[in-house]
Amino acid sequence: MQLDLLPLNRMAVIRTIDWDALPDQEGHRLRALGFEPGVAIEALHKGILMWRDPVAVRVGRMTVALRNNVAAAIDCELSA
Repeated sequence: MQLDLLPLNRMAVIRTIDWDALPDQEGHRLRALGFEPGVAIEALHKGILMWRDPVAVRVGRMTVALRNNVAAAIDCELSA
């Protein structure tokens, strides 16, 4: 499931990240923030506009805002 489709307040684990779909700067930012396969992640909030952009996600103890096109490049699996 892509991160932009992850239900709110559900824990998941990052399976893969399509680095080629992201601009270089965004890829560097995500790596610096700890986005990598195996990391637990949780969707917290989505924007209030029609596009529901951006999405706020928790990675570790950080809350990070991601645009939907960036979140769509992150594939995750719901935790049990």
